[in-house]
Amino acid sequence: MASNRMGRTNDDIQFALSSILRNIKDPRVNQGLISITRVEATGDLRYAKVYVSVLGLKDAKEFMKGLRSAAGYIRRELGASLSLRYTPELVFELDTSIEHGSHINEIISRLERGERDE
Repeated sequence: MASNRMGRTNDDIQFALSSILRNIKDPRVNQGLISITRVEATGDLRYAKVYVSVLGLKDAKEFMKGLRSAAGYIRRELGASLSLRYTPELVFELDTSIEHGSHINEIISRLERGERDE
């Protein structure tokens, strides 16, 4: 039963963060299409690992610096939008799974086109 509650809490944090990230004005963060792929909060809700995927990312290092500098603002807005006992400290991780999947789809498309040409 507790894991179901944590799953719902992780989903709520993910949904709230996706709307908060759209409002950040930092040009380091606004590099492309940002999506939150997964959130894993600890059982005591002190920390939450947020997996962020960006399609069209230009500079990953600058993007992560921008997220870390905006972490205080993001945490404050998260606390205002959710009613949790503790607002978790956010740890951002870059997730490249969407970009990797897109690359694989491109390779498959090229192979299919090559087979049709022959």
